[in-house]
Amino acid sequence: MKKKLYIAIGLMSGTSMDGVDLSIISSDGYQEFSNIFDDYYEYDKKLQDELVRLRDLILTKNDILQNSEKIRELERNLTLFHADAVIQSLKKYRDPVDLIGFHGQTILHKPNEKITNQLGDGKLLSQLLKKKVIYDFRQADIQNNGQGAPLTPIFHYILSKKIYQNYNIKFPIGFLNIGGIANATKVINFSDKIQNDLSAFDIGPGNCLIDEWVRNNSNKKFDKNGEIAKAGKVDHLILNQAIDNFKIKSYSQSMDIKNFDVSFARGLSLEDGCATITNFTAYLIAKGLEHISPKENTLFFVCGGGRKNSNLIKFIKNYLSSANKINLENIDNYNLKGDYIESQAFAFLAIRSFLNLPISYSTTTGCKGFTVGGKLEENF
Repeated sequence: MKKKLYIAIGLMSGTSMDGVDLSIISSDGYQEFSNIFDDYYEYDKKLQDELVRLRDLILTKNDILQNSEKIRELERNLTLFHADAVIQSLKKYRDPVDLIGFHGQTILHKPNEKITNQLGDGKLLSQLLKKKVIYDFRQADIQNNGQGAPLTPIFHYILSKKIYQNYNIKFPIGFLNIGGIANATKVINFSDKIQNDLSAFDIGPGNCLIDEWVRNNSNKKFDKNGEIAKAGKVDHLILNQAIDNFKIKSYSQSMDIKNFDVSFARGLSLEDGCATITNFTAYLIAKGLEHISPKENTLFFVCGGGRKNSNLIKFIKNYLSSANKINLENIDNYNLKGDYIESQAFAFLAIRSFLNLPISYSTTTGCKGFTVGGKLEENF
């Protein structure tokens, strides 16, 4: 019997804190999926600066309590921005929408302390838009002894089927998402036994260190296409010290941008520091890919903003061991939009949450068994 198709909006604002990716999809929450619409809404400078300052200020649970008034005000402004983004998009897409998946803006993520905080008022968003809103996707997973991340693997799982059917790519099929943090998913096969077929980890910094260095040392927000790093030279002494001093002992832990810093490159020029930090990031990503796929020949589809940094991708490929036979492909080359995979994913997660289906598994976040995450608000 054919399952009902839902129309859902996904709203994703990542660790770069530059704006909101918005996607509209159609899906039954199981295997059927089609992308309808994607758009991007950039934060104004005031909102972005306030978000970055708040994130830098919030390091502990106590910091959340001490800054509660500031958090409430900023959360309201952030929610109003998301509401306006949806309103603008619905002027272009006029058909009815069933659900909104609202990721919110992460300001603190410490799963081992059972803490994750994403700014975003689901109740207010539902009231403003007169729509069902699913939000707070990570909390239930953390309460179920999971890491609360990564949450996109179940969507990668659905995409692997499309790639296999449309391009005859053999399993295992991998996904490398380079956002603020880099995470990797491997789909061994596509069957009804999802937990046996799917594994995922956060594997290191993605854009976060490069972005921080560029923001701190120039008037730019990021290294567009890797051009700044290309103009510099890698300081191999500093790079090797950084690699020796920073070891990822276990990939079972979710990562936050606050786990990393750029202090090791202090004293270098803008260009040389960027080249060295980009190389360091690439090394950690390559080691993470080799961890998730140590034996099988695996093609990883690269998505997220970092896929556009050609210098970073080149360095990752240089570090990959030939013994692992890991290959990287830009996901855009397969009729999928690399900028919007996560916003599409949260639309898909909203549908699964609404249907009381799992959105995370022991093999993706380390939770017990599986977790049905997300909270439903119907405030209209």
